[in-house]
Amino acid sequence: MLKLVKYLRGYTKESILAPLFKLLEASFELLVPLVMAGIIDHGIAQENTAYIVRMGAVLVGLAIVGLCSAITAQYFSAKAAAGFGTALRDDLFRHILGFSHAETDLLGRDTLTTRMTNDTNQIQAGVNLFFRLVLRSPFIVFGALVMSFSIDVRESLIFVVVIALLAVIVASIMGQTVKMYKQVQKRLDDVLGQTSENLTGVRVIRAFSRQSDEISTYKDRTQNLSDMQIHVGNLSALMNPLTYVVINLGIVAILKTGSVKVNVGTLTQGEVVALVNYMSQILVELVKVANLIINMSKASACARRVNEVFAIQNSLVDGKEDALQSWDSAKEEAVICFKDVNFSYPNAGADALEEINFSVNKGQMIGVIGGTGSGKSTLVNLIPRFYDVRQGEVEIAGKNVKEYSLSSLRRLIGIVEQKSRLFKGSIRSNLLWGDEQATDEQMNRAASIAQAAEVINKKEGRLDEP
Repeated sequence: MLKLVKYLRGYTKESILAPLFKLLEASFELLVPLVMAGIIDHGIAQENTAYIVRMGAVLVGLAIVGLCSAITAQYFSAKAAAGFGTALRDDLFRHILGFSHAETDLLGRDTLTTRMTNDTNQIQAGVNLFFRLVLRSPFIVFGALVMSFSIDVRESLIFVVVIALLAVIVASIMGQTVKMYKQVQKRLDDVLGQTSENLTGVRVIRAFSRQSDEISTYKDRTQNLSDMQIHVGNLSALMNPLTYVVINLGIVAILKTGSVKVNVGTLTQGEVVALVNYMSQILVELVKVANLIINMSKASACARRVNEVFAIQNSLVDGKEDALQSWDSAKEEAVICFKDVNFSYPNAGADALEEINFSVNKGQMIGVIGGTGSGKSTLVNLIPRFYDVRQGEVEIAGKNVKEYSLSSLRRLIGIVEQKSRLFKGSIRSNLLWGDEQATDEQMNRAASIAQAAEVINKKEGRLDEP
C-alpha cells in the first residue's frame, strides 16, 4: 500500500486537512457528555432554567461546529481519494498498454481488467475511509478513557478492561478475515475469467455441445466464491454482537458501581450519565475501527495485486531505427525473412514454432495453411513484434525487427484480425486509428478496399454514424 502513496502527491493539503478536521470534530464530541453532566447536576438538580438554556445553546454550538468540521473533512478526504484513484488508474492503464502480448498472456486479460477496475475502486474507498477515521476513532477511544479518569479513577478501570477485551475481539476476528479476503479476490478472478472465456468462445462451446459442462463449471466457481464470501461475512458479523455484549456489560458495571457512589455522594448523577455516554462513544468508534480495518485489509490485498502488475516490465526493448525509412530504401528482393525462428509462449512446455525459415519478396502474396493450433496466427504476430522470438531472427527490409522502434514498425504493417473489433465512437473515429490525419477521401478509399463502403453509405451519418 505504501508504494502507492506517491499518487497522493498532488493532494498533500487535502491529505493533511481531512484528518485534522475529523480530529476537530472528535474534540467537540468528547465535550458533549461533560456538558450534559453539567445540565443534569447544575441545571435540572438545582432547577436552574437559565443554566439549562445556556448549556443547551453550547450543545447546539458544538453540534453546528462539529457538523461543519465533518463536512469539510469529508470534502477533503473525498477529493484526495478521488484524485488518488484517478492517478492510479491512469498510470496502471498506461503501464498495461505498454505490455507486450507475452506479459498480457502471463497475467491474463481478465485479471488485468479486475485489477484496473474493482481493485483500484477498493483501494480508493480504503484511502477515503482512512482519512476520515485514522485519527478520529483512536482519538475518541483514548479520549473517552482519559475523560473517564478525570471523572472517577476507579470507574475508569472498567473502561480499561472493556477496551482491552474489545481490542482482543477485534484483533482476533480481523486476523482471520484479512487472509480470507485475499481468497475472495482470487476466486472473483476465477469467475471473471470463466465468464470472459465463455463469452469469447461461445461458438466453439455450441459447436461441441459443451454448454452443460461450462454451466456446471461456472456454477462451481460462483458457488466457491459465494461460500467464501458468506464465510467471511459470517465471521465479520460476529464483530457487532460481541462488541455490544462487552460494551453493555461495561455499562451495567458502571451503573451498578456508580449507583452506590451516587448514594454515598462521591459521584453525581450527571457524572454517571457522562461515563455511560463515553462508553457508548467507545462502542461506536470501535465498530468504525473494525470497519476501517476490514476495508483497509481489502484495500491492502488489492494494492498488492496492483503492485504485482506494476512490477512486471515490458519484455520488448524498443529499437531506434525507423522502419518506414528502411522499407522505402530497401534494395533487397526479400523484404520479410524468417531465419531459424523458434518461439514458445510464456510458461509453455514446448515451442509453438520450430526452425521456421522462409522469405517473402516485394509484391508477393502468400498464404499460410495449417490446422487449428498449428501456429499460423503466432507466425504473423512475430512480424509486428507482438512477441519476441526465443531463437533466430525476423527481418524486415534486411534488418532485425528488434532494431526498429515499435511505433514505426507497427505503422508500416497493416493487420486484419480474424475477429473485427470496433471501439466506441463513430465510424470516422475508428478509421482514424490508422492515420489521425486521414482525409475523407482516404477513409472512403480504405472503406472501399475493405468492402465496407456500401454499408457505410447506407448510414444516415455515413462516416459520422455512431
